Order: sequence, then C-alpha cells, then structure tokens
Amino acid sequence: MSRFVFIAIAILVTIQAFPQARSIDREPYAAGRFYPADKETLTKDLSQLFSSCVKTTEDWKVRAIISPHAGYEFSGRISASAFSCIPKNAIYKNIFIIGSSHTMAFDGASVYHTGDYVTPLGKMKVNKEIADKLRSNTIFMFPETAHIREHSLENQMPFIQYYFPNSPQIVPIIIATDNLRTIKAIAEAIRPWFTDDNLFVISSDFSHYPPYKDAQGVDKSTTDAIISGDSETFLKTLQSNAEKSIPNLATSMCAWTSGLTLLYLANKDPKLEFKRISYCNSGDSPSGDKNQVVGYNAIALIEKDPKNTSNHGMDSQVSFTKDEINQLFSIARNSIHKMLFENKRLTIESSNISPNLKKNMGAFVTLNIDGKLRGCIGQFTSIDPLYDVVNQMAIASAFEDTRFSPISKDEFNKLKIEISVLGPLKKIKNISEIVLGKHGIYIKKDFRSGTMLPQVATGNHWTLEQFLGYTSRDKAGLGWEGWKDADIYIYEAVVLEENKK
Repeated sequence: MSRFVFIAIAILVTIQAFPQARSIDREPYAAGRFYPADKETLTKDLSQLFSSCVKTTEDWKVRAIISPHAGYEFSGRISASAFSCIPKNAIYKNIFIIGSSHTMAFDGASVYHTGDYVTPLGKMKVNKEIADKLRSNTIFMFPETAHIREHSLENQMPFIQYYFPNSPQIVPIIIATDNLRTIKAIAEAIRPWFTDDNLFVISSDFSHYPPYKDAQGVDKSTTDAIISGDSETFLKTLQSNAEKSIPNLATSMCAWTSGLTLLYLANKDPKLEFKRISYCNSGDSPSGDKNQVVGYNAIALIEKDPKNTSNHGMDSQVSFTKDEINQLFSIARNSIHKMLFENKRLTIESSNISPNLKKNMGAFVTLNIDGKLRGCIGQFTSIDPLYDVVNQMAIASAFEDTRFSPISKDEFNKLKIEISVLGPLKKIKNISEIVLGKHGIYIKKDFRSGTMLPQVATGNHWTLEQFLGYTSRDKAGLGWEGWKDADIYIYEAVVLEENKK
C-alpha cells in the first residue's frame, strides 16, 4: 500500500521458501515479556484488570471486539474492557483472533494449524478443521512460523481463557500484507464464519510514539473512522494522520490491516454498529513516558437491538426548535471556518448544547454554492451526539468529499449549508414502498453501496425509476439496473436549511 506512509513497527522479513512444519503446539513467546509467565500471578493480574476496568451496562450481542496487545501494565485494563462488553453468558462456537504481523511480510495470511496454542493458563484448542479449509485458499497458504515470535495474538489468549471458563475453539490468523486487494480477499475467505455464533477479536494498538496530547487527537480520529463503519473513511483518515507531520508518529494503528479486514466484513451492514468502550494511552500508566506514547482502544461491533430500530416516521421521532436549528448551523459553519482559517477543529462546550441535540442520531451535511452541489458527506447511525456528528460531517463535506476540491477561503461566504437528520433504515421488499420526497434510499450489494437523500429525487424532478437508477449507478457503482438484485433500504429525514441573514 505504497500510498500510505506507515511503519509496521516491525522487522519485516520477506519469505521466499518455507520448510514443511512439524505438527507441534505453539508455545508461549510473550509470557514473561508482556504478561506474567506463571499461572498464579497471571490469574491474579487478570482478576485485578477485570475488576478495575471500564464496563458497559448494556446487554449487547457482540460480534467482534478490537483489543490492544501491549504489556498488560499499559493496556491490560483496556483489553479487559473490550472483553467485558461481552455478556458472561454468551456462547460462541469459535473465536477468530486476527492480528497483523510484527515479524514477517508476505502477500497473504497465516492461520495456525499444526497444533494448539499454549499459555501459562493452559492449552487453547485450535479448530484445525476451519484452519484446513482456510488453507485450501492460496491466500492462507503461508507458514505457521509467522506465529512463533508474534505476540499480538498470544496477548489476547489469557483474557479469553480467564473470561470464558469453557473457552471455545480458536482460529488464530496473522495478516502480513498491506495489499488492499489481498485484504479484501482475506475478508471474503473468512466471511462464511462471520456469523453471530462466532466471535472475532482484532488485536491492535493505535498510535505509536507521538506526544501524549497528539496521541489523543490521532486516536480519536482513527476511532471515529472505525465507528463510521466505512472502509474508505478509515483509509483516508490513516492517510490524513500520516500527512500531519506529528512528531514521532510512526503509525495510527499498528494492525490497521486487521481493522480494515473487520470493516470489510461488517461492510456497512445497517444491522451492525461499532461502539466505543474505553481508551487510554501508555502515558496514563505510572511508568509511562508522556513524550512518546502508544494508544489503546477497546471497540465493539454489535448487533443493533431490533427494539431500537423499528420503523416509525421522523415526525414522531424528532423535531427541533428554532434555537436548536440555529445552534446546529452555527456548529456546522464555525466548524468549517475554524478548519479553513486556523487549521484546527472546533471545540464545543457540551454544557451549552440543547439536550435534544445530544441524542445519538445520524446526519448528512450538504454544501451548495449558487445552487450547485459542493460537498455532501454523512453517516446513518452514530454513537456520537447529533451536534458532534454535524461538527464532524461539516468538516468532511467541506474538505474530504473526493468529488470536489476542498472549500477555499474565497468560497466560504458563498456556502449554503443543509443538514439532514436521519431516521432508522428499513429494508423493503418492493419498490412500491418508496415515497418520493419522503424517503431516502440506500442500495447495497456485496461490497458496494450508496445512498441519496429524500430531497434529491424531488429537487431533480425524478421518477421512482430514475431515483433508483441514479443511486444504483452513480452512488453504489452497480449500474443503472443494479438495484434490481440488490438490497434496498429506505429512511426518512428531517431536512434543515440555513437561514442566512
């Protein structure tokens, strides 16, 4: 992935040929380095980490977590938070543990298959049947020696053994490529097991070696990109972080390829949602150096609660007062101004925000100049409050919409801003359910998807067939009639227009 200036934080060794592996268990490598090597001390440390970590009170159906893999002294509580968001009574057939290689480079992935994984807490059984099925794909035909000195997967194992008394079988996977096409192929190969009866654990730390405050900013932007569920947003954010010349920043996420694999698997499924759980960096540890830190995040991918995604109109769901509308547009315009003229993000004092704007809702921000589109970016759902979504999407629309060049200073006063606050998505069985002017549509097939807001159809005087055709062709990249064998969702929106005096 030559367009990114990322350092793998590793000694990369190109593999040319590999001897036939013996059928042996994978013995501990990180024990005594990253966590205690004796069972009694390790069990005591894990108990303390789980008792002191941040916990969610929600009863989620967890499909995947992102957990750090540093020394337990630094990142252990964040890992405990990641696992603690899983209900204790959750039952999984298998746990896929995926990390990015710190020791080797090759164009594919390695699944451990010659034996089981061993830690001071005992043996973790590898599902060799799944491993062998994966190895029938040439993308996974790389040596199990990639696991021998790799700590990132092993560091997750004791947490699994401690948290799940009857540990499910595991499928340990090391990704050692940064080729986007290969990563997509890896995701497709494991997609058959990306089901609600398997858990996926992505092992990754976040920013490496920037100063404390810089790390917090970088880690938030990277987390925001993951929370968006959009792989392109994630990749653009990594690129943007790399171009900011932040002192000592070596990478925004050491296992970004593993995180990208999860995003490809989730594929912006409207039934799935990323959740922030907990964050810190190594500078928060008593022995941490605040001049050069490493960031740690606990993130979960969950199934949305159907009770909270039922279809009901926006009119019954949300409305805004004149002051609240003015507040949203003030945030949007000031956010763009701050970034354009000062190259800084707008800081919002939440105590001054109306409670109605603190609800978790998705939104699109649309920019027009002289009646012509100049930028439009948004997100359907968010764990962030509406006012912060508008803040983020205003910047994205002004500077990150790849269809347009970034907004210039000369254009700022010409901008007309429109904010669309979105209701829930509903999958439809027949296009007759679409009401022009009332419903936006979201078309999805495989890795391709696209949307158009309700007002686009009426603003262009389109027929229903044109609305579907333009969305399918121009937004989802499926061709004019691609919608006919794609999934179609509808949603409603409250459309707010700026009243400039």
